[in-house]
Amino acid sequence: MPMSDHVDRYVAIKRALGYSFIDQAFILERFAAFADGDEFLSAARVIEWAGRAASRERSAEWYRVARNFAIGLHAEDDRHEIPPRDVFGKAKRMRPPPHILASEDIERIMRAALRLPPTASLTPYTYYYLIGLLAATGLRVSEAISLVRADLGQDGLVIRETKFRKSRLVPLASSTQSALSAYLRLRARIGGADPHIFVLSNGKPPDRETVTRTFVKLAKECCLRSASGPGPRLHDLRHSFAVRSLEQCGSDRGAIDRHMLALSTYLGHACVSDTYWYLEATPVITRQIALVAEALAARRRS
Repeated sequence: MPMSDHVDRYVAIKRALGYSFIDQAFILERFAAFADGDEFLSAARVIEWAGRAASRERSAEWYRVARNFAIGLHAEDDRHEIPPRDVFGKAKRMRPPPHILASEDIERIMRAALRLPPTASLTPYTYYYLIGLLAATGLRVSEAISLVRADLGQDGLVIRETKFRKSRLVPLASSTQSALSAYLRLRARIGGADPHIFVLSNGKPPDRETVTRTFVKLAKECCLRSASGPGPRLHDLRHSFAVRSLEQCGSDRGAIDRHMLALSTYLGHACVSDTYWYLEATPVITRQIALVAEALAARRRS
């Protein structure tokens, strides 16, 4: 069996168990391409491949993922070798720095989505409105693509059984309601009978991995991301929503406290401390902090 088939089967098992397994699948696809033609996994090939990563930290991460894959294969057939532990040191998964997107950049990405193939099909409009909804609400992409038409009401969107097995109501601005209504009118004509709100030209909802890859492609087309370097990710729309909403609070400490509690509930976090991870310093927030610090210093001098 080709190594790519082993990888496909392993990834399918992981996802059936509830893991998103996006980054790991991408890493293993690279390994399968490198080990193309190998019937059985060998420790030497894993070490050779992982050693080609751009940094020692990346090598350690690639090696860890491939070694776990090898353990799974070895359990089925002991002709697959298990590489030794920590050849490149222990991998430390770093949190990617978020990219806080300006509204103009989001608009550029949305307009680029309208040029996606197939031309004159529902797919370009689905991505246009889906990206717009993610930017306007901070929803997780898994929540957005799981929405069905019954989840949209006059009060907003009902997000059912999400990451922490809790349902919540997400109120929508009137402009967002109008945009969704416009999309649903178009979808009613050419979208098919599937109950999901967002469907592609094949009549089925997109999966998370496809939406993620499409967003990266659009960001590159808009020159917001280089061909190989880091740049905006789909999840950065959620970060951007959290930061931009905080900017609207100004310097009122009481308003900020109330806002953070509401934002945590709106985003579907288990506790407020989880929401803090989504916040980044921006020029607006930094200026607000400086104004508060200056006012405090002035009061102390007087």
